[in-house]
Amino acid sequence: MPQALYRKYRPQRLGDVLGQETNIEILKNAAKSGRLGQAYIFYGSRGTGKTTTARLVAKLLNCEKRRTDPDFTKLGEPCNECRVCKEIDAQNAFDVIEIDAASNRGIDEIRNLKESIKTSPAAGDYKVYIIDEAHMLTGAAFNALLKTLEEPPKHAVIILATTEFEKLPPTITSRAQRFVFRKPSKEIIIEKLSSIAKQEKMQIDAPALEVIAAAAEGSFRDAESLLDQMASLGKKISLEDAERITGRTGLRKVHELAASIIKKDLAAALLEIADLNDEGHNLTQLVKDLIHYLRKVLSIKMNPALEKTLEKDLTKDELAGVKKLAATADAAVLVKLIRSFIRAYAEMRYSPFAIVPLEVALVETLSL
Repeated sequence: MPQALYRKYRPQRLGDVLGQETNIEILKNAAKSGRLGQAYIFYGSRGTGKTTTARLVAKLLNCEKRRTDPDFTKLGEPCNECRVCKEIDAQNAFDVIEIDAASNRGIDEIRNLKESIKTSPAAGDYKVYIIDEAHMLTGAAFNALLKTLEEPPKHAVIILATTEFEKLPPTITSRAQRFVFRKPSKEIIIEKLSSIAKQEKMQIDAPALEVIAAAAEGSFRDAESLLDQMASLGKKISLEDAERITGRTGLRKVHELAASIIKKDLAAALLEIADLNDEGHNLTQLVKDLIHYLRKVLSIKMNPALEKTLEKDLTKDELAGVKKLAATADAAVLVKLIRSFIRAYAEMRYSPFAIVPLEVALVETLSL
């Protein structure tokens, strides 16, 4: 069976982890100087590289070439060639134990961890415990973990990965080094998707890559899974294909709709929404995209210096479109529009008539 793209193109070196430059720099320097810690917390939104980085730390700690070659150690990277590195890649290394806290969240599982952590590594220098979705652990489980996390055996490293850092008790977070994994920009995700498409000899239009990256909402894993799904079409992937499969409208159409709304052209805006609905687009997702787009317009309107921040998520042409709308828009009207669309979005999520709250929001805002 063909390997999923998100697994096939998972980073093999710290340098391959995109969008987390500060974290990677710290970990590489720690690896170079032999100062990797024994307790880490990796937190951030899904698909940003937390578990992947945890496995790379496990490689760094147990890589046989790093153990025997001082010059290679100074690179701060695993070799990916020794037996231990290959076993970790294949997820069958005895000394790397991954625990899914979503399904193993009780005190008994942590007690088992406390017992097994005492035993020496089977092959490498360190036993590495990666606890994924760590926020799902029970209060009793966290309490049982405290002492071990504070004073693990010299041969053990514990890495907690979570999407909900705020649910971890302060007693846990104070006992570990904390690394926040931020959402990568759309530009970085498009860059990686383009590289994968080239290596897989896939033909895909640039606007289609943009839609995939936007639909992933900052998750490399989601973006690669969507690309994998579209590869099954067996033909050149167009913008229309990407919009149909993701249920997401391209930014160009969102811009056109936003332009009509800002001009207070109610008739044109209602017609565009009707056309998008007839084409089968997800109107709930459309409103979500529209809210984010109008927020960008408002941000540029109120503070032009934010242009540098928006450059990470928008192309030059897209940014030019946002600036053009910001120049003609009224800030008070934009605030009113955004609030109205947020209410419409909340209603549309549970309404069997998704188009109705959107149309009502437009009529209320633009004509009343």
